[in-house]
Amino acid sequence: MADGGCLKVLDGTQLSDFDFSLPDDFSGDINGVQLLDFAHSRVSQCHYSLPLPDFLKSLALQRLNFDISGKKLDRDEAQRLLADYVSAIADQLKDEPLVVSILDGNTIRLFLEDEDDFAMLAENLFTDLDAEDEGKLSKSEILNALDKMGVEMGVPSSSEFPMINDILKKHGAEGEEKLGQAQFAQLLQPILQDLADALALKHVTVVHNLKITNGSKLRKFLADQNKLDDLKEKLYKQILDCQKEQGCAEVIRSYLEKNGNELGLPPLEVNEAVPLMYNAIFADIESKCKDFEKNEFRDLLKKILENFAEKLEVDPVFHDTLL
Repeated sequence: MADGGCLKVLDGTQLSDFDFSLPDDFSGDINGVQLLDFAHSRVSQCHYSLPLPDFLKSLALQRLNFDISGKKLDRDEAQRLLADYVSAIADQLKDEPLVVSILDGNTIRLFLEDEDDFAMLAENLFTDLDAEDEGKLSKSEILNALDKMGVEMGVPSSSEFPMINDILKKHGAEGEEKLGQAQFAQLLQPILQDLADALALKHVTVVHNLKITNGSKLRKFLADQNKLDDLKEKLYKQILDCQKEQGCAEVIRSYLEKNGNELGLPPLEVNEAVPLMYNAIFADIESKCKDFEKNEFRDLLKKILENFAEKLEVDPVFHDTLL
């Protein structure tokens, strides 16, 4: 995946070594809303100043199973609930990490430092924006050029970084005055330089619409004896029902390919690596599927799922949240 900033995975580990002690000015009866605001502020500090997404707040409160927003709390109770709430956030992030880019200007500088790279970038942007092939663009198209560069090239949107508008105004990148390709590149260069300098002083954190399958959810499933036994019974019955048509390994693989997301496996269509992971794991257990007793089947199924969890922990799979 192309990335124009420093790619980070927020999986709850960033919160483990951070001090969430209440400050001294929190005394007397502490309002629940005040406590949540403090928690969100401190979590944001751990996460590169990223505001805590509303959906994550909601899921963490659901995990806590306690509405503290309207409560009046003494200091000890507030400290305990604060720890529980942060722990709930960390647990949620462990199950569903956030993938973010830290836009700090470094990627923009890489383009500016290499004359050939910048010339190619400017030419490609100009060509893409010159839809009518007039050989001219208005100054106002510079903003569209920045939008086209986007996060992949280290450029935030003007809504995420309003200072962009000030930089454009400073360089007169407004209005309908027409520019040729060379003029366009000459205007774009100092704008990008100022943007890189501004991002160096104030980084922008951008959340990607990506999901990470890292084995965490699968390990939770494996730790639930009842769920594991239910799956064993379901698959064992399927094997007995279609033993003449499909072998044990085929039945298990077919089920996991269709229903793996519920267990914590990545979708098969994400990339070529996922089918290869299936091939590697089932090649190892193919011979063990020849003859087995029912009481051995659970161990076999558990071993297959453990192998998936181990591989995903070492090499997590990134995929679009829509998959």
